[in-house]
Amino acid sequence: MAGHSKFKNIMHRKGRADAARSKLFSKLSREITVAAKTGLPDPAMNPRLRLAVNNAKAESLPKDVIERAIKKSQMGDAADYTEIRYEGMGPGGVGVIVEVLTDNKNRAASNVRSLFSKYGGNLGATGSVTFNFDRLGQIEYPAAKASEDDMMEAAIEAGAQDVESDMGEEGSGHTVYTAFEDLNEVSSALEAKFGEASSTKIVWKPKLLNEVTGDSVATLMKLLDALDEDDDVQNVYSSADISEEDLAKLG
Repeated sequence: MAGHSKFKNIMHRKGRADAARSKLFSKLSREITVAAKTGLPDPAMNPRLRLAVNNAKAESLPKDVIERAIKKSQMGDAADYTEIRYEGMGPGGVGVIVEVLTDNKNRAASNVRSLFSKYGGNLGATGSVTFNFDRLGQIEYPAAKASEDDMMEAAIEAGAQDVESDMGEEGSGHTVYTAFEDLNEVSSALEAKFGEASSTKIVWKPKLLNEVTGDSVATLMKLLDALDEDDDVQNVYSSADISEEDLAKLG
């Protein structure tokens, strides 16, 4: 089990302002609709839908919006979304993974390619970046839910792979990582002990980080922001290791 790392700076964060939050709500609703369409429309019987609903609740998506998103999946005119993963290199040699959920593959491909080009990056072939990432389950709890030792002990007993705890005043709390296939089992065990997690999802976690400094920091963040703001993009991950000082300079 490892200690705290800078992964909170690696997985790009959404919802910085009201406009961004509205966009996030739209993306959460889309994921709920797709999850319900690809399986049963009952979260109790559909693991992907259960994750989508739990994450939507964690972001305060209203209950009626969640219900409408599920119902939309059962309508004959529901949009046919395609899941696509793009991989590329950003400024500073940073690996970037972009997960897209779109009803227009040509539009999505054009937008993602254009943004990489605009901000000094390059799209690569499938597998050109993911070899340096692990596909893991991620479970997050606020620091107030448990001490570092209690969370570590519970995670080990539940079968988790790793725990990172940031218990500072503005810390991110506890982040538990599991094997992809163990996420539901581990999250259920932790929920029985600590209550509902603030977030439960599947993520791409880099095996090795790329330190980014100087002008490359601002350019990289512009790329990640622009990708994150695209309507077709669901998630953006990178292998960037950026110091708190450099992030603070960006305001």
